[in-house]
Amino acid sequence: MALYDSWRPSFPPGKRAEEVVLRFDRAREPRLLLLPPLFDEHNKTRHQCVETMRKLDAAGVDSFLPDLPGCNESLAPLESQSLTLWREAAREAFALFRCSHVLAIRGGALLAPPRTPAFFYAPAQGRPLLRAMLRARTIAAREAGRDESAEALLVEGREQGLELAGWQLGAAMIRELEDAEPAIGAATRLIEQVELGGSPLWLRAEPDSDPRQAEALARIVAAGMLSP
Repeated sequence: MALYDSWRPSFPPGKRAEEVVLRFDRAREPRLLLLPPLFDEHNKTRHQCVETMRKLDAAGVDSFLPDLPGCNESLAPLESQSLTLWREAAREAFALFRCSHVLAIRGGALLAPPRTPAFFYAPAQGRPLLRAMLRARTIAAREAGRDESAEALLVEGREQGLELAGWQLGAAMIRELEDAEPAIGAATRLIEQVELGGSPLWLRAEPDSDPRQAEALARIVAAGMLSP
């Protein structure tokens, strides 16, 4: 059964913020930390993440979807966040919920604790994610009659931060996204879209879900976690 609970990641270092976690927890051994896509891609796939967790629960896998500081209902300011802080929060969540594996989707793979058994579904580098948000801002500015360039915005963002796609990103987040790449190790299972069928939900204009894709993703992950 799904349960919304709270957890307390470190933010800032030395203090604790209270955040929300969705958990399907029956105290089973297979325990999965789900790291969803980042920013607007997260908004478009939140329901799909929950549906995948439901199917994993039915397959015998406990799973946990924690909010990170600055995301969703968090009271922590987003502009104070960085990939470094989010990685530490993900590491804390993995330990706190005694997880055995990670499922990271798209930009979530940038936060996965290193050297842990992981499934990376269509992992994304930070630079393309940042470029897509910059492009969306310049298009919106052009439609509003303003002239903005991605290059000039990026220079500003590295020093002062930027609002991109409705997200107020700090300078540290902008700088870290430019060079961020998923850490794909020997224990990482890459999952491609073709294995799930259909089109990627994060590319759709509005939030959406696809039960067949959720079923396929859960089946792949459960098979990898439950096999001897």
